[in-house]
Amino acid sequence: MILTTSKPISNTLSVVMKNFALYNAWANKTMIYWLQSHPEKLMDKETISSFPTIRLTLLHILSCQDFWLSVLEESPQHTPNYELLSTRACFDMLLEQSEQMTAYILSLSDAELSQEVVFTSPWVQGKESRFEYIHHVFNHSTYHRGQIVTMGRNLGITDAPMTDYGYYLTVR
Repeated sequence: MILTTSKPISNTLSVVMKNFALYNAWANKTMIYWLQSHPEKLMDKETISSFPTIRLTLLHILSCQDFWLSVLEESPQHTPNYELLSTRACFDMLLEQSEQMTAYILSLSDAELSQEVVFTSPWVQGKESRFEYIHHVFNHSTYHRGQIVTMGRNLGITDAPMTDYGYYLTVR
């Protein structure tokens, strides 16, 4: 079976990475708007997951995106203490940081996306092409957004939005 589409297919590296950057920002925004429609106290209510609360999971997404953006930009890494952020500040910073990451990725050419980036951190070091790290950070954020949906269900929040990439492609 051959699938057809009415949209032109462009598979350059920059188009794919830019689509994922736009998707990640949209998915984070969709997730945050959903969470803002529920009582803030639920964001700090403990439930079983990788992190004990929704807020701490969001802060992890924020800190990891911040770390990877500094790797991608080859700029000095900083380690702010995000855990001190309120839920509202976390929401705002994650939205802002997602937009910063998107703007940066939208500025890259195929050649820049293919360039190797070297980094060292206290727990790991690596050298890969920039697009591999971009793919990783967005996959990582998607993984934790899925956890937040499950955490929400365990806390009685059953109206989670669809943030799947396939769904994004239909609504963008």
